[in-house]
Amino acid sequence: MSQVLTDAEVARFGRDGFVHPIDVLPEAEALAFRRRLEDAEARFGPMHYVMKPHLLLTLADELVHHPRVVGAVADLLGPDVLMWDSAFIIKEPRTDKFVSWHQDLTYWGLEPDEVVSVWLALSPATAENGCMRMMPGSHARGMVDHRETLGPDNVLSRGQTIAQPIDESQAVVASLRPGQMSLHHGWTFHASYPNRSDERRIGFNMNLMTPRVRQTKVSNDTAMLLCGEDRIGHFAPEPRPAHDFAPEACAIQAEVCRRRGDTIVPNAADTMINAASRRS
Repeated sequence: MSQVLTDAEVARFGRDGFVHPIDVLPEAEALAFRRRLEDAEARFGPMHYVMKPHLLLTLADELVHHPRVVGAVADLLGPDVLMWDSAFIIKEPRTDKFVSWHQDLTYWGLEPDEVVSVWLALSPATAENGCMRMMPGSHARGMVDHRETLGPDNVLSRGQTIAQPIDESQAVVASLRPGQMSLHHGWTFHASYPNRSDERRIGFNMNLMTPRVRQTKVSNDTAMLLCGEDRIGHFAPEPRPAHDFAPEACAIQAEVCRRRGDTIVPNAADTMINAASRRS
């Protein structure tokens, strides 16, 4: 697999805990993926924060296997890459939904921390519509204490918020054009503000890791091999969907939601697609 990130970008990721923007798709192609997603929402229902949509929708499967996505993460993690999870994260226009300052790995039970999160823009991601904000160098602190706020407008399941004071003047605004992505380390402090624009803000989040990572909270967890080999087998392999809402993939997605339950994603049933009622 050819190198996607420059040596300078790899170094920046190591120093800051994130790097952006990285070109993945031409803007017209990214907007075509957005149209496919919104067509799927019209047919199957809202896709915001549905767990593992790459098992349910071929458009999500295509995005997670895009060679520039996989290649960029391989530049950081090495040649063997698994995807643990994915989600479309959508902020509707003129709403108060936000994401508090947090670290991705706080509740996931993934060890060691060889985990990179991808945020791929399918619409413009700007300061006005609530793009991500990153705190440079924060990943070097490792895990810090969080408190659970359970605020109704917080997109995070528990409203998990870093307990220590955050100097937001030091944050970097990670704006992206459609088709660009950011990459951040599992311990990087990040957050996002509400969408104050008149348009939806749509991103596709992917959480990728090396096969050395193991799950400490959930038994029989699953992951999808994106490149290289998994010689360890900490995670049961996931199949690629043959078509939208393929029965085998739907069954796996539903079972993962059930297993994770309140351990990782409280009220996980809320993120599970009822495949039987939505297939058509």
